[in-house]
Amino acid sequence: MLSVALRGSTWGPRMRRREFIAFSMRAAVSWPLAVRAQQPEPVRRIGVLMHLEADDQEGQDRILAFRQGLQQLGWIDGHNMQVDIRWGGKDADRRRYASELIARAPDVILASTTLAMVALQQTTSTVPIVFVNVTDPVGAGFVRSGHPLGLGGMSAKTLTGRGQP
Repeated sequence: MLSVALRGSTWGPRMRRREFIAFSMRAAVSWPLAVRAQQPEPVRRIGVLMHLEADDQEGQDRILAFRQGLQQLGWIDGHNMQVDIRWGGKDADRRRYASELIARAPDVILASTTLAMVALQQTTSTVPIVFVNVTDPVGAGFVRSGHPLGLGGMSAKTLTGRGQP
């Protein structure tokens, strides 16, 4: 291997000190880059707490659309992310499933409704929760102000009932 790298140079049995140091420095700098390039991409965990039963067609359609949207952004389930779904159609199940999702140490959780959000908020204060289909996030205490973040296509007037954001 060394002979291939040194082909065409003045190196040989009489290697000069400066050439050796320069070669060693290049090898030392490039080796960690090569190792880092071979590191696998970390797998992100996304938890989803649905408000419907697992056999509900509407819920299945929503999950399919969610996965397809992630895939369009380059997130592939089982490759660079893992989606853990819990179907909390019943109140008692919702809290248990919220605890299960938190125990799996997700990077983020999607709450499908106000009821799912309540169960998750009672279970964790450290994992970020993204929510949809929540009627009054400010009034419910999920957010602290009338300035919603990350809700594309919705105005502050729509969310808060006020004309000013």
